[in-house]
Amino acid sequence: MTTESTSGTPRHPSARRAPARRVSMADVARLAGVSAQTVSRVSNGHPSVVGSTREQVLDAMRRLGYRPNSAARALKYGEFRTIGVILFTLSSVGNSRTLEAIVDHAAHEGYAITLIPVAVPTQDGVLGAFTRLGELAVDAVIVIMEVHLLDAATMTLPLGIPAVVVDSNGGDRYTVVDTDQADGARQAVRHLLDLGHRTVWHVAGPEDSYAAERRAEAWRATLTEAGSAVPGMRRGDWSADSGYRAGLALADEPGCTAVFAANDQMALGLLRAFHEKGKVVPRDVSVVGFDDIPDGTSFIPPLTTVHQDFTEVGRRCVERVLRQVHHRRAKAGTTLVPTRLVVRESTAPPPA
Repeated sequence: MTTESTSGTPRHPSARRAPARRVSMADVARLAGVSAQTVSRVSNGHPSVVGSTREQVLDAMRRLGYRPNSAARALKYGEFRTIGVILFTLSSVGNSRTLEAIVDHAAHEGYAITLIPVAVPTQDGVLGAFTRLGELAVDAVIVIMEVHLLDAATMTLPLGIPAVVVDSNGGDRYTVVDTDQADGARQAVRHLLDLGHRTVWHVAGPEDSYAAERRAEAWRATLTEAGSAVPGMRRGDWSADSGYRAGLALADEPGCTAVFAANDQMALGLLRAFHEKGKVVPRDVSVVGFDDIPDGTSFIPPLTTVHQDFTEVGRRCVERVLRQVHHRRAKAGTTLVPTRLVVRESTAPPPA
């Protein structure tokens, strides 16, 4: 049995319309009036194409509905133009701002980002993340660490894929990029001692945080070098609530005139606790934070803090990992991005 089409031509019921032909790079080049090589460069984010030509090619891509074939491009050029990022948490300011910087700099180099969160930071969790990234086809991996995984003898990253690690103590085996945590803490403590405070109390971050450990070690070492007493350390979890709880206890400590908090959020909690306890900052007690979050200038009083250059950390991560991609060799070692103290109104000499 046959049926007729709208034009009157007999058509078998099982007949199917031929699939639409995939738009090719040559089609885009023809419409844009450029070479296929220019279309390829625009598709790969190559910076050598001038702005007007790039817009012309992009407009042709939009009009034709062209989508670059990443698999074919990978077979031809040997790369997918994608960087995988393994991340344990976005709750901390440092991780979220570092990730933002990585995304920006990767895009500038013509690379996309594939994010793989790891709920439980274990060896199996990291290896599972690498496996998933392999299935998603990436050229390299940046691992943003928040715990001491790479310090453990059993913790290793898979071989054969370019990788950079952020915030880790694994520089003897991997390419590591980090803020100079120790020097930032030294600047904070030295600033308070130079103002005349006899010692400095510390609200540290979580025990499993590499950054918190480095800041606490530098706090203790700076006091020891200055011949100052090392008071008992309070421990927080990076949150303002944990800083608040520590502040309530510190407000009752005799002789506590200066506190260095391991991040700005815990410093915010300190300010609230001291206010509720009738302590005026900085007249009665000085407070220094770490991170230099944008809201720090809106604290009451505006917060003295240690500035971390997250943009530079992200740039160097992308630069180091792409160097491995292009040159096929990795160099172990740690690159430290400098910090600087930003002095505002939350610090002053101790009360007479």
